[in-house]
Amino acid sequence: MWEITVLRKVLPMIVSASRSLSLPAALPGLLLCAAVTLSAYLAEQLQMMVFGWHWIESLVLAILIGIAVRSSVCLPQTFIPGIQFAAKTLLEIAVVLLGSSLSTAAIRQAGLPLVGGIAVLVALSLAGSFVIGRLFGLSASLATLVACGNSICGNSAIAAAAPVIGAKPDDIAASIAFTALLGIGAVLTLPLLHLLFGLSAVQYGVFAGLTAYAVPQVLAATASAGVVSTQVGTLVKLIRVMMLGPVILVLGAVHGRRPGGSPVKLRHVLPWFILGFAAMATLRSLDAIPAPLLPGMGAVSAAFTVTAMAALGLSVDVRSVAHTGGRVLAAAALSLLALGALGLCLIGLLNIV
Repeated sequence: MWEITVLRKVLPMIVSASRSLSLPAALPGLLLCAAVTLSAYLAEQLQMMVFGWHWIESLVLAILIGIAVRSSVCLPQTFIPGIQFAAKTLLEIAVVLLGSSLSTAAIRQAGLPLVGGIAVLVALSLAGSFVIGRLFGLSASLATLVACGNSICGNSAIAAAAPVIGAKPDDIAASIAFTALLGIGAVLTLPLLHLLFGLSAVQYGVFAGLTAYAVPQVLAATASAGVVSTQVGTLVKLIRVMMLGPVILVLGAVHGRRPGGSPVKLRHVLPWFILGFAAMATLRSLDAIPAPLLPGMGAVSAAFTVTAMAALGLSVDVRSVAHTGGRVLAAAALSLLALGALGLCLIGLLNIV
């Protein structure tokens, strides 16, 4: 079968990437990243025990703890190879495995008008957020990351887009930290907007699915509105997440172009992990991935992503993040407001009741 052929080509790429550094050289840095990751998970669980909800998720905590360690301790050079390996290769493998969580079944369930409307909204939000970021003086890379985070699925979109555009660790850390802060604010604010705008359960579900960053945030934001709102919001959010694949492909094509007329190789436009992401999403849509494997693949993807974020935190100069922090927060907040306005317009255009 053709999907087996695809996997036979993608899996060796993953193995090759994992062998790009010898284990003894990488071990100290990987162990440090693992320690930061474990601390982040423990801090997230502590929040659950105290508050019943994690206000700051492990992915963001890993960055913050990593930055704190890097800012307070002078790391020996022996830690650097493993940190770099985790920040790049583990993140790329996580992106590949992320594809297994996407399926086109959601598109068939929602209907073409809503799916088309969401696709247009994501495209407009990406363009608008990028322009807003540039107007606030953000670099093209940082503006792109903020736009992806706001328009698609927050931290996961930023993590997936970062290696495609060659983003710097400082930019990744800043965009994730401040969009995560806005994500928490959105969860707290959305129920108030539900009452303010007088939205029906279905309308509010669509609105929450279009504006919240992650599926758990949609669940939290729609819980007070009832089961129908939660179901609709989750469906809309999943469709929005599915836009990540096409966006990554476009970013790969745009950033794969090289100046000076030099030839562009396929790996510049479609890095191995993008091909792997697309292959996994396709296999999931064809039900070619055994169902018992899906939870494990999702867990490994999540763990590798958090570990990569820990490595990014350990690579960040805190002064650079602080320097751009206010502008990133302002640009992300204005972009989120624009996304909410677009969401209300879409609800009106589609006559959703």
